[in-house]
Amino acid sequence: MEEEILKRWRHQHSFGQDQTRPGEFRTLLVITITASMMIVEIAAGVAFGSMALLADGLHMGSHAVALSINAFAYVYARRHAHHERYSFGTGKVNTLGGYTGAILLAVFATMMAFESITRLIEPVEIAFNQAIFVAVVGLVVNGASVLILGMDHGHNHDHHDHHDHDHNLKSAYLHVLADALTSFLAIFALLIGKYFGAIWMDPLMGIVGAILVARWSFGLLKTTSTIILDEQASADTCNSIQLAIESEESSRIVDLHVWTIGPGIYSAVISIVSNNPQQPAYYKSRIAEHIELQHVSVEVNAYDEQSSCLD
Repeated sequence: MEEEILKRWRHQHSFGQDQTRPGEFRTLLVITITASMMIVEIAAGVAFGSMALLADGLHMGSHAVALSINAFAYVYARRHAHHERYSFGTGKVNTLGGYTGAILLAVFATMMAFESITRLIEPVEIAFNQAIFVAVVGLVVNGASVLILGMDHGHNHDHHDHHDHDHNLKSAYLHVLADALTSFLAIFALLIGKYFGAIWMDPLMGIVGAILVARWSFGLLKTTSTIILDEQASADTCNSIQLAIESEESSRIVDLHVWTIGPGIYSAVISIVSNNPQQPAYYKSRIAEHIELQHVSVEVNAYDEQSSCLD
């Protein structure tokens, strides 16, 4: 009987992470496309003795591995959403997948820059027709992948806070976008090189691409690392909570911690001092009128008789 009564006070900590996210299927679809293209290019490269095709196939393979990390993060978060060892669920697995993908993007950008600088110093002979063909095929495949993984920014709860994004999906999106950008810049540089003899344009565009990819990487690293480190939520989010509580003149928030535990999911610990203290459930209901939070802990303290009243 006691157990039945206590059930109403207990709740799950999965916070919806046990549900399949839209990005999971899209990521798996892009992995299939990328892996298929990788096999075709490697096989063609071996059959026709083309180093350009073989190199691009291996490059596709590296991104298939990176995308597989994103897919693994989705599956792991979903399957372990109810595991007791995760105090606030597996929402941050999504962010960790995005963080890992951002690191791989930075590695990719570094390799691009190094190889491009090397070729500026020591130019190599380019088989333009073959290379242009590979770049065009890569652009078509990666362009389709970009459309499949197209980011939807229309579901943010707070337009001033980037914590609502599916960072795992964003990481996968940036990987295929980086590939598409590389292919586009390569086509441009190869056409200039073929018809105007400016071979140096190829490594120069490689450097430009590396700079852009590095910028995307650092942006994603900054966003995901703040979530992993439990950075305080945006000022707008905190102000919404303060407005909900302090609209009553008798109550003041003296300690407030709000952080992200998953895509668009916030948790909070709030300490309140009041001349007319109410039960925590009362304050939770007031907060719910302004902003949706998960796993809210409210501490209520009453002024003692020797303390001055709140004005």
